[in-house]
Parts: sequence; C-alpha cells; structure tokens
Amino acid sequence: MSRREKIEAMLVDDPTDTFLRYSLAMEFRSEGNSEQSLEKLGELTRDKEPYVPAFFMAGQQLVELGRVDEARGMLRDGIEEARRQGNSHAAAEMSELLASLGSLGEGSDADEDDDL
Repeated sequence: MSRREKIEAMLVDDPTDTFLRYSLAMEFRSEGNSEQSLEKLGELTRDKEPYVPAFFMAGQQLVELGRVDEARGMLRDGIEEARRQGNSHAAAEMSELLASLGSLGEGSDADEDDDL
C-alpha cells in the first residue's frame, strides 16, 4: 500500500482531518499530480477555518506551473487569511514569495517597461 493509499484510508475514518487532507495534497504533488494537489489545497483554503499553509503551497505550485497570476491571487488571499488568524510568520513568508514574483508572467506590457 502506497503512502497516498494509507492517507486515503485514514481519511475514510476522519474525512475532516486537516493534517491528513494536507498530507494527501502533498502526496499528489510528490507523485507529479499537480492538478489533484491544487484541488485538495483549494478545498483547504475554502474550509470554515481556512488552513493557511495550503495557500502558500498552492501559490508555490502555481508558480512552478507558470500560472503566476493565479499564484498572486492565492498568495494575496493567503496573506489576508494569515493576518486574520494572527499568523504573521505565514503572512510574511507569502508576502516574500509574492514580492519575488515581480513582473513575472504579466505579459508583454511588463517586458516593454524593462526596455525603458
């Protein structure tokens, strides 16, 4: 039985376990299944009490996939949620990643500005 299968079996007993759900998303990522990983992370961000690390991990994956505008949105939402939950460390980490993106992925307008 794979690690993912073990996690899925444990989730049958407790489908609301945040850590198991996050672990499953990370297993999908390690298996190269980014879309399922992002789907599971997205679910965690929409919980009644959103799981802040899910925003950061989704943002990182979206950047890796070249979906930079989506990553920016996820990180902005994550920063807001982290601040709401009083998690200044997570807010700072996401702010740093967001700032590091600069104009990456913003299209031809950003490229033209570089030439000025």
